[in-house]
Amino acid sequence: MSGTTGAHAVLRTLVDGGIDVCFSNPGTSEMHLVAEMVATPEMRLVLCLFEGVATGAADGYGRMAEKPAATLLHLGPGLGNGVANLHNARRAGTALVNIVGDHATYHRAFDAPLNSDIAALAGAVSKWVGRPESAARAGADTAEAIAAATSAVGHLPGGVATLILPSDVCWSTGGAAAPVPAPAPAPLDEQAVERVAKLLLDTEGCVLLVGGANMRRAGLNAAGRIAAATGADLLAEKSPARHERGAGIPRLDRLPYPRDLAAARLAGARHLVLAGARSPVAFFAYPGQPSTLLPDGCEVHDLGSDPAALARLAELVAPRTAPVVAEAERPGLPSGELTAEKAAAVLGALMPEGAIVVDEAITSDQWLPEYTAGAPVHDWLNITGGSIGMGLPVATGAAVACPGRPVISLEADGSAMYTPQALWTQSREALDVTTVIFDNASYAILDGELRRLGAFQGADAQRSRSLIDIPGLDFVALASGMGVPATRARTAEEFTAQLRRALAEPGPHLIDAVVPPVSS
Repeated sequence: MSGTTGAHAVLRTLVDGGIDVCFSNPGTSEMHLVAEMVATPEMRLVLCLFEGVATGAADGYGRMAEKPAATLLHLGPGLGNGVANLHNARRAGTALVNIVGDHATYHRAFDAPLNSDIAALAGAVSKWVGRPESAARAGADTAEAIAAATSAVGHLPGGVATLILPSDVCWSTGGAAAPVPAPAPAPLDEQAVERVAKLLLDTEGCVLLVGGANMRRAGLNAAGRIAAATGADLLAEKSPARHERGAGIPRLDRLPYPRDLAAARLAGARHLVLAGARSPVAFFAYPGQPSTLLPDGCEVHDLGSDPAALARLAELVAPRTAPVVAEAERPGLPSGELTAEKAAAVLGALMPEGAIVVDEAITSDQWLPEYTAGAPVHDWLNITGGSIGMGLPVATGAAVACPGRPVISLEADGSAMYTPQALWTQSREALDVTTVIFDNASYAILDGELRRLGAFQGADAQRSRSLIDIPGLDFVALASGMGVPATRARTAEEFTAQLRRALAEPGPHLIDAVVPPVSS
């Protein structure tokens, strides 16, 4: 046992704990971990050219595999580059073991150029942070990280656990693999469910807001039965991490993004029942507007995130009621100049069964829910934390998790430039990802926000275009340079033909869909 290094203890604990994929962008301080990963055939090491790709890919993998992936990042600056997508993973409740290398324990005192407070940085996006100070602790702390990442807290089924590994802990001997403790199941609060059942049966003005793990077929069926039996208004959270949808599944409208539209949607609510969702608030503060989206006097009743609670509620209030489900229906194929709406119609017409759709289309996505509601059953992954640059990496991780399913990545042109390095990983790993860039040459969301504020008029409005317009991006050249076949579509007919071909051929593809900006 004395000859086992800390790095070996970490790898054996990860693999024995069910983690067999690591999205990696390592550096010098992680070389002993890399060597151990290479020597561990059960571990798939996926190289990413940017840390934000690694963390986003681990998020996408975790959402679809329903088990954690690991990341491997280089010191504090590497963690800093990956924080934005760790934020999205945290908001999604994705189980993720985030490994960050550190200087040797004795070297930190010398404040070398890459030295930083890794724990403080990690704490902003992690539910658990640990740093073993010896090889003897490496396996046990890794097991603790896995347990923390996979344990449910509040509305979140899992979370980010950051394991900081000093390089001397990894190269030193005296390590041993450790078993991962089994999570203790949370008991169902039967009395709370019964109180909500009575409320729904006896009271008008109830809204059932569904999110989290309840956005899968079983939870949606239970929610649909409850709504059909009680007349409750059924609504989904704004950005569910994973939404199973399509023909044969109850259709739920999502809470709108704009503050005024969301508040109007909830205006009649007297009681809000949360089933895996948070109480809704505005994305941002606006002058003279409240942060909450709920009307005055609306009472909130929280069922928690456990799908068993929603299932039990359905048994109590709708024992013999069937849900209303989406009919199998596809839109017709459009023609003429390509627009975001026509692109949505083409996607709805051609979407294959079992597709995984990653949605970061931002301002171009308003027609997508309508045109794809009756498509064959598929999963829809959303930008949970609002931090852009998640689409291409999350699609990468989802494709690694589900190699037999086609992945469609719907990407805005502005956010695509945050993590385009993901295309290289898709090419290297031969992943079946079709990326559609909604290329309107603008940060249209900024234009919409400025219009809502009435911030600029006349010449000032014209000058504001320097912050909004982003012309000259060549996504075909960018993708081709990373080994991904790419085409450009300016008409609906071109987009249809290119999407058909991309979905039929294995491996990654990119379509630059040139569309006009959406009016706000």
